[in-house]
Amino acid sequence: MTADRTLHASGVRLGYGDRTIVEELDLTVPGGRITTIVGANACGKSTLLKAMARLLAPRAGQVLLDGKDIHRLPTRQVARDLGLLPQSPIAPEGIAVSDLVSRGRTPHHGPLARWTRADDEAVAQALEATDTAAIADRSVDELSGGQRQRVWIAMALAQQTDVLLLDEPTTFLDVSHQIDVLDLLTDLNRTRGTTIVMVLHDLNLAARYADHLVAMAGGRLYGAGDPNDVLTAETVRAVFGLESHVIPDPLTGRPLVLPIGRHHVPQATTPTDLDGSLAG
Repeated sequence: MTADRTLHASGVRLGYGDRTIVEELDLTVPGGRITTIVGANACGKSTLLKAMARLLAPRAGQVLLDGKDIHRLPTRQVARDLGLLPQSPIAPEGIAVSDLVSRGRTPHHGPLARWTRADDEAVAQALEATDTAAIADRSVDELSGGQRQRVWIAMALAQQTDVLLLDEPTTFLDVSHQIDVLDLLTDLNRTRGTTIVMVLHDLNLAARYADHLVAMAGGRLYGAGDPNDVLTAETVRAVFGLESHVIPDPLTGRPLVLPIGRHHVPQATTPTDLDGSLAG
């Protein structure tokens, strides 16, 4: 198992051009655990992830990896320690699946380093874990959106970093493959101690798979901690502007969010009543 790696954002202000997206945010990502980030569109989730991956320099504050300013660390060292799956990655035209996944090994090679058996094993394991081995020889251009997403995840896994950041890794995936990917990331966390941070839109999956849940609103941190403490009806209202009932997930005991739309006014008025109506 790898040593726990800790990410910390200290007073970071982030933006693009004249726009400020994230305001004076402080956040500690627990090492060796799974953190999920939730929030409405344009609240700064992806921007924060970019800063943590050293793709976006803070206008103020610092991002620290194990207590060291990530923007002062050597690029190759950061690439060996921290992997990122962005929201909309672009593959080189005509590249084969196996070649794209192999690029995850690049940070482990110096200028004169040769491809090794360990590289072969890392790529093979990543393809197998993501159920993409059967399409290894196909061009990425030919794949469906879901297949491409699994190939990108395979590349991130092949990198074998101690910290893995994923921006909406379940995008384009059907329900079965969403669960497969999240189970795979959980296995990676439990067997290797990989620190995992992922942005998820599905609140219920975010709560089910998180050790640590972060809620953002308007470029600021609304709450962070145990999913049972953070994901409440009040949080859903404040962060998403949505009324909901939040009850215990019958499988995990984690929060289960039941949204209330204009056409779905509940007969029950309390979570207890709702439990009873569902049981009935």
